[in-house]
Amino acid sequence: MIDRDDEQTHPAAPWRWGLGPTGAVGLVVVGIAAALWSFLHLPGTTENQAVDYYRASRVVAIGLVLAGAALLGRIRARRTSDKEATREQEAA
Repeated sequence: MIDRDDEQTHPAAPWRWGLGPTGAVGLVVVGIAAALWSFLHLPGTTENQAVDYYRASRVVAIGLVLAGAALLGRIRARRTSDKEATREQEAA
């Protein structure tokens, strides 16, 4: 993921804007833990389990999207650096 200065971030950016790959994995783990919590009927679960599962699935989905975006960003950066290295070798 691209590191951005505070000056470059948009003031209306969502809370998940700068989590990065580590935060994405954390969100996936928290979402799975929330689903297990609801499945096991531990204290704090609502009577309507479908709502709990829906909330947990949203957290997991956001985490997966962020992780995929971070992975694509790294792949693109690697491809760009490989192309630049190839151009430098051809020019030499």
